[in-house]
Amino acid sequence: MKLIKTVDAEGTVLCHDITQIIKGVTKDAVFRKGHVVTKEDIPVLLSVGKDQLYVWEKEEGMLHENDAAEILCAMCKGEHMERSQAKEGKIELKAACDGLLKVDNKGLKAVNGFGQMMIASRHGNFAVKKGDKLAGTRIIPLVIEETKMEAARAAAMEATGGRPILELKPFVHKKVGIVTTGNEVYYGRIKDTFTPVIEEKLKEFDTEIIDHVTWNDDDKKVTASILDMIGKGADVVVCTGGMSVDPDDKTPLAIKNTGADIVSYGAPVLPGAMFLLAYYHVTEGENPRTVAVMGLPGCVMYAKRTIFDLVLPRVMADDMVTPEDLAALGQGGLCLNCPVCTFPNCGFGKGI
Repeated sequence: MKLIKTVDAEGTVLCHDITQIIKGVTKDAVFRKGHVVTKEDIPVLLSVGKDQLYVWEKEEGMLHENDAAEILCAMCKGEHMERSQAKEGKIELKAACDGLLKVDNKGLKAVNGFGQMMIASRHGNFAVKKGDKLAGTRIIPLVIEETKMEAARAAAMEATGGRPILELKPFVHKKVGIVTTGNEVYYGRIKDTFTPVIEEKLKEFDTEIIDHVTWNDDDKKVTASILDMIGKGADVVVCTGGMSVDPDDKTPLAIKNTGADIVSYGAPVLPGAMFLLAYYHVTEGENPRTVAVMGLPGCVMYAKRTIFDLVLPRVMADDMVTPEDLAALGQGGLCLNCPVCTFPNCGFGKGI
């Protein structure tokens, strides 16, 4: 690649796209990489501010921006993703299905730390729809050392264990059981306004409610119902109410007594601090599986968005949530209760 005066460019081959920007009208390449410049093109090139041009002159050991962008794309692209064509050193990735986006932060930082190249993604651990933009990659200069790109690729692979930086986990059909608890609901003193909220949130995903029961504050009945629903094939069991430390609130005890592994009782998220997550492992029968059991505090009933909205997409994608995952939600775990809720286009749940 060499730099020449535009007035002397007739017959040369452009080594990068030439962009024309007219506010409110267009922002696109007026000439593409590989275009052979004609005499008639020169006034157009001058009109877009190109008094000098880089024209192609292959240099050993150097990569054109579009070739380098292909390497970045390969580092990022996982299954269930679609990509754009390389343009001006940029490639975009989009979701090919509804699912949960996972981002390997170590791999992302490893690449972006090299300089002269970048990967920008949306936040991981959030639901995306088919067609949503996931990430964009770009090479900053017009050409870059091949050895630098190879070093970045090696660093990314080491950081991710050889996996792509981005992963899209498709949502899975789930059979759900709901256990509503509370003396006030069971004895008809107040109307159950909790269950309808859960049903609406489940409608955002591919779910099938196979059972719903209501009990008073009797932990033995709740335990038996959870196990009964699991026996009927439930993949998820949601228990509403009875999650505080009051003596009458027995839902955490009921979940514990099923034999499920408790991930955490409590999470650094407001609203939702009294949330409980457990996994019950079904090992008998022809289809071993892991059932997510959640205890939802009362805030889920009245707050627009809570811890439930952060964990549910992961459960729907069979993405196991660990104690460390929940602990990391502290930064970004404070909902600001905005007058107009824009979740997930806000900072809630977007931490480290």
